[in-house]
This record gives sequence, structure tokens and C-alpha cells, in this order.
Amino acid sequence: MSLLLKDRVWSMEAPTAKRGVYPLHGFKLGLYRLPIKLEEVAEIKSVHDGLKKAFEMDMYADRIFATYRWKEQNMDDPDAKGYEEVDLSVTVEIVTGEVVDIIYQIFPIEKFGDPNWVKDYRKKADHFAKMVIDTILRNTILADKMISYFAKTEKISEIAAIQKLEDLTPLAKIVLGAKPKPVETKEDDDAEEDDSSIEIPDGAKPGPIDVDYKSKMKPSAAYDAPEHTIKTWGRRGTNNGIMGVWGEFVSVDYDICIADGGCIEACPVGVYEWFDTPGNPASEKKPLMSKEPDCIFCLACEGVCPPQAIKIFEQK
Repeated sequence: MSLLLKDRVWSMEAPTAKRGVYPLHGFKLGLYRLPIKLEEVAEIKSVHDGLKKAFEMDMYADRIFATYRWKEQNMDDPDAKGYEEVDLSVTVEIVTGEVVDIIYQIFPIEKFGDPNWVKDYRKKADHFAKMVIDTILRNTILADKMISYFAKTEKISEIAAIQKLEDLTPLAKIVLGAKPKPVETKEDDDAEEDDSSIEIPDGAKPGPIDVDYKSKMKPSAAYDAPEHTIKTWGRRGTNNGIMGVWGEFVSVDYDICIADGGCIEACPVGVYEWFDTPGNPASEKKPLMSKEPDCIFCLACEGVCPPQAIKIFEQK
């Protein structure tokens, strides 16, 4: 169960109203109130538009609806006698305003006809609803607002706030490009450094990659690949002298990487491609994880990397 919704899910025994939501007798209602503001039309639209690749999205006035659909079959063979299937769904409602309410209801299975052979429908619907909510909070501008809220109210660093949000949204799926509206970020001291003031090492940094890099390195400027934006940590300057770690879940420490090409040859789905990095002391080209979302988490690239510069984080 998502930590975000722990102890915030109830089975309603009577009609109850909450900002326009009226669950009927026996329906299950999940409610989570976020202590952030979402009122600007552009921001509301960015949440709606950013998740179109992941869910069926609708928007009406101050509300956004995200629907996840799945199919159930009563047997594996669709040609077998007595085969039946049914399309099921659960919808999450985001109510915007001075605070943000995220709400979902689980309807009785009878809403979808009479598929009495369906097993664990309510449990699956509850899980999928939490997955939708976690995905919304991890990928959209709501993530930036929550991170700022945690950092300010709990007086923690941005990195710690990011980690807190990740811990609270364990069911989140990665949706690349889910922030159509750019969000201003504070410039840190490193961003203002002149390239000439950065001390460049003589050669490659020894491996292996530090698997805790997200908590030890500062998030840095992202790299806009043709198909999606690649996140980076610890990147300094613009001359590739210190490149840090690239990739959120196909992660490569480019200051360790010696560009032997083993990962490119080993990957069965073509996640990597070469790109030039002139000025990097470890190697002047790198395997760019340009198709990071296609990773099947087989760990082949991680196993063949001589300096152990790669770490794959499976999304569960």
C-alpha cells in the first residue's frame, strides 16, 4: 500500500459529501488532502496534459480526472467455451484550489455488468488508484510543489525533500515529459561557477558507481535528448569536465565510464546510443540512455561494464 494513503482509506456506510463527492452505500472512498495550492489555469492544464500518455485524462473547470483501465478474463484461452472478459476501471479526481484534494471511489463490481467470476476486484482497484495518485505526485508540477512544501515546513534540504516524496509514492510509474509547464529552479553555487574555476581530474574516477548518488549529489541541469529529458546529478560546468551521474533509473556515472561499448552491445532493447562528450577525462564519448523508458531491467549492461559505472533501478 502506498504510504501516502495509509490510514486515509475508508469504506463508507452512509452517503457522505466531500467537495462534491457523494459515495453511495458500500462504496469505498479514498481521500488525501495536499497542503499546496493549484489554481493557475496553466498549471492545472499542465497536470492534465502531462499525464495523457499514462492515463485517460479529462478536465472540467477546477477538476482533473485520471482514469486507469484494465481487462479481466475468466480463462486464459479466448477461444475456449464459456470464455468471458470485462473492461474494468478506476478514476482518480484531483480537486484544485487553495488546497488540493485527491479522491477516488471504488464502485461495486455490478457497475460493470455481472462478472461474478472476477477475483479481487476491489483490492486491484484500490491498488491501481493508489498507483495513479503516486504517479501524479511523482511526475507532474505537483511534485515540485510538494518538494518545496517539505523543504520549507520541515526545514530539510531539497535532496531530502525529493527523497521524502519518493518514499511517499512507492507505486509511481515514470512518465517522461509530464511537466509541460517549465518550473523555475533556484540556481546553486555550482551553477554559477565558471568552467575555468572547476578542477578537472586527470583521468577516469574509480568505480563502482555510488548507488546512493541521489542523496549525496545535487540534482543538476537535465539533458534534452530527442525523445525525452534525461535527469542528471553532480554535473558541473558546460565543458564535460565533471559530468556526474545521468539517468533516473538507467543510471551511469559518466566520470567512471570509459566508453568500451559493452553496454550498447549487451542491451537487448537498444536503450543506449553513442554521443560525444569532448573534454571528459574518462572518455570523449558516452553511451546515452536515449531510450531509458524502454529498459526491461535485465541488468545485462550492468553486468558487462568493466569499471561498474552502471546501476539499474527497477521501477516496481
